[in-house]
Amino acid sequence: MGLWTPFSSNRKPWGLRWRSSVWFITTGITTDLLVYSIIIPVLPFQLEHLGYHQVSSLTGWLLFAYSVGLVASTIPIAMYSERYSRRRMPLIIGLIALIASQVMFMEAPNYAVMAIARALQGISSSMVWIVGLAVFLASINEHSSGQLGIAMTGLTVGLLVGSPAGGALYSRFGFRAPFIFGEICALFDLLLRLLLIERDVALKWGYDPSEPTAQVTVAFDKSKQPVGPRLSTSIHESSPVRTSAPLLSVIINLSQSPRAVVALTMTFVYGVVNSMLEPSLPLHLQSVWNFGAARVGIVYLASVVPALISSPLAGYLVDQKGSDYITSICLFLALPWWIVLTLRQSLPLFIFALAAQSFFVSGVVAPVTAELASVSRNMAGVGYAHVYGAFNLAFGIGTAVGPVIGGQIYDRAKHGWTAVCCITAALIVICVTLAFCYTGADPLLSKVLRQHYPLDPIHKRPDEESSGPDDNSRICIVTRDSD
Repeated sequence: MGLWTPFSSNRKPWGLRWRSSVWFITTGITTDLLVYSIIIPVLPFQLEHLGYHQVSSLTGWLLFAYSVGLVASTIPIAMYSERYSRRRMPLIIGLIALIASQVMFMEAPNYAVMAIARALQGISSSMVWIVGLAVFLASINEHSSGQLGIAMTGLTVGLLVGSPAGGALYSRFGFRAPFIFGEICALFDLLLRLLLIERDVALKWGYDPSEPTAQVTVAFDKSKQPVGPRLSTSIHESSPVRTSAPLLSVIINLSQSPRAVVALTMTFVYGVVNSMLEPSLPLHLQSVWNFGAARVGIVYLASVVPALISSPLAGYLVDQKGSDYITSICLFLALPWWIVLTLRQSLPLFIFALAAQSFFVSGVVAPVTAELASVSRNMAGVGYAHVYGAFNLAFGIGTAVGPVIGGQIYDRAKHGWTAVCCITAALIVICVTLAFCYTGADPLLSKVLRQHYPLDPIHKRPDEESSGPDDNSRICIVTRDSD
């Protein structure tokens, strides 16, 4: 039974449970973010070393090139992924492209080749994100935001390992060391993707990754030639069977849902907020506290650790309380720390504020992704790959705009760092307002108005399925065939 065709054999695949498990799928997100973030603390210092000026702006344009590749490839990858049930091969191709982009950047003789390598990395990241999230959503209980929150910690773990490792390796071994480390991690993840078993294949062998405790029996035909398993299944889901819709129809459907539009807007702002710091934070730390690449990486480490807790915690709380409360609270509590970040008197206070905003901003990811999943389930022709393609597109545009804005403002404004923090605070204020008015099947604004003016019931749109704690989970019933 070869790795490329692990499903054609008549024998049950070895390691079926762990090869199709949820945790096994999420490693691709971690690898992608690790490779992305490992050069963030390195780029400004390397460009200075090569004799370039206006380093913050140049760093921003390199990050912009990554986002251009990501955005340009998102729509075709999402449409392809939703049209075909087998998604393992695009994941493998994406990881091969990711490794190739790292080698290209590492050996780039000039700035232009660096930009091309970053664009190629953006394309490969788009494949890993869209296809990986679609495979993940197909493998979990439809209303389990807790599992989705745990999966999103892969994003945080990648950032957690990447930035400090990049800074330390660059300081100790030079420019190529961070890239070699990233290539090794990507190769390891490629081996895991070769072993991946998707849910529809696991079901044929009597195992459902979304219902691992379900009682499943596999029956085989009694004939001379061995055949695969026969399962008599009855799957009752809260969403109808869908066929893939044309691109224009998908865009129209999503644009008609306020919940989807607001979730994608917050995804865009999340991309802007995180990426605005990438070209400016290392230079701010160098200017105020005389930090080098290794110490900048440690600051990134301190700021990202709290996000390891916030994402799964937010996913759990979304299951209990609903996405409306969690999104609004996280955004509101993230706001004051951006004002604190403008202060220069205390390094410990600066690091604590950076960690606090990271904790609350990262807590928004799980409810936003749960919102998109909820909106898509009853939209005809709109699948997980479509909505997470839209998520990737919004995030990609945000990460394209953010570094350019952050780099240009930091280089050209008299108080560049303060301006960056104030712009970020203003964007968060906008998101708090939108979340209060539109997030959830029954937004907080509707609850407040209903409490004070209980005149007419608020009717849900047919495409707006609740993502709160009262959702009914999918029931999967597998019956035993008689011999």
